Amino acid sequence: MKKKLIIIALFFGILIIAAGCGKNYDSFAQCLTEKGAAMYGADWCTHCQEQKKMFGSSFKYVDYVNCDFNEGECIKKGIKGYPTWIINETDYRGVQSLQKLGYLTGCKPGQDMN
Repeated sequence: MKKKLIIIALFFGILIIAAGCGKNYDSFAQCLTEKGAAMYGADWCTHCQEQKKMFGSSFKYVDYVNCDFNEGECIKKGIKGYPTWIINETDYRGVQSLQKLGYLTGCKPGQDMN
């Protein structure tokens, strides 16, 4: 009986810890947009999908330009590969870490918690 209670307590303890471990990047994504950072990509681009996953549901706050639907804008900006971030008029090609995006913009990733 004692063993059963310990196992149940451990199970619920792990659930509680796991629920609090998820990061919420809403403020970080909003900060990137406020600082003028924009990501250019396409829905079929696997590297773009990888970049989006880093933000989770907070990606909706990132200024994202889908070049399949905004070809003129992407040509004008000189986008040659996906994803491309434009920050302070400088191109950063490929998947960027959240830490690097934070460094380039002054935004702080991962401060928000669910």
